[in-house]
Amino acid sequence: MPCPPIDPKLIEDLEAANRILADQGVFDAFGHVSVRHDRDPGRYLMSRSLAPALVTAADIMEYDLESVPVEPRGRSLYLERFIHGEIYKARPDVGAIVHHHSPSVIPFGVSRQPLRPIFHMAAFLGGGVPVFEIRDAAGMTDLLVRSPALAQALARTLGASAAALMRGHGAVVVGPSIRHAVARSIYMEANARLQQQAMALGPVTYLDPEEAGKADATVSGSYGRPWELWTRGSRGARRD
Repeated sequence: MPCPPIDPKLIEDLEAANRILADQGVFDAFGHVSVRHDRDPGRYLMSRSLAPALVTAADIMEYDLESVPVEPRGRSLYLERFIHGEIYKARPDVGAIVHHHSPSVIPFGVSRQPLRPIFHMAAFLGGGVPVFEIRDAAGMTDLLVRSPALAQALARTLGASAAALMRGHGAVVVGPSIRHAVARSIYMEANARLQQQAMALGPVTYLDPEEAGKADATVSGSYGRPWELWTRGSRGARRD
């Protein structure tokens, strides 16, 4: 079915998001970011299967919520695209999704130490960060969320949270906009790194949930400032 035209600014922001997350060390050759269609909530946009730093506007594809591309044209697809479709189905409040393998978060998905906010920029973690255990959903796998059923299980684990860890794999981060999802992914990585450093020094004073809620309300309204900085800084990372 024909869909209203996509706002070119949305494609521009999605292209930038790929470069920013690569430039900030959240993505390497792997990872993907999507944004919900601005005029049809039943569709989303994401790149073809490609290293994020190499993504350009020409690589952006449109998908329905079954994660079927609207115009595949023979292009390769991310194996774990189902993560995006199933979370968009489960969370009408979500406008963008990042799936990453950010190094500093991995230890928190395989240990008993929960990832908790230790500074105001990561206050969005104050509601808790659940851990998706793929063995509970499908036994022994290759750890990839390569089917709708596995993606549905991940979405259930995510629940109403802003992020979920994936044991032995990485994380999924959501937000009401692409700027939120990108900023949260970057500050999640920073918080994980800082938390490990603080834990090595002794007992840690984490943000109280009420404190985190107040801090997040302030911080999340100012993501335009780092977005502008990250966008400018990532332009040199673009590969045409």
